[in-house]
Amino acid sequence: MTDALLRLLPWTSPEGKPCYLSTDDPGSRISRLADAMEAEQLDCGEDVVAGAAAVLADGAAGEVALRFALTQVIVSLREVLVIARSRGARLSG
Repeated sequence: MTDALLRLLPWTSPEGKPCYLSTDDPGSRISRLADAMEAEQLDCGEDVVAGAAAVLADGAAGEVALRFALTQVIVSLREVLVIARSRGARLSG
């Protein structure tokens, strides 16, 4: 491997620490798995945004529904930020 960049992966270790991949092969098995997981996380994020928008548009939505929607938005935003950092690092490298 020559001048391989560390790729921030879209999952964490059992201890909650970031995981990285060192490879110069974007077609490796782990790279493809990470690409697929990122795509799934982005798709889920779109669903979460649509669901949260529906909750906010519902004037009868209670505190529990609002808290749940906001919690899911936070989870999705964290995932999207990891993806953005990972892709940004690979673009600048």
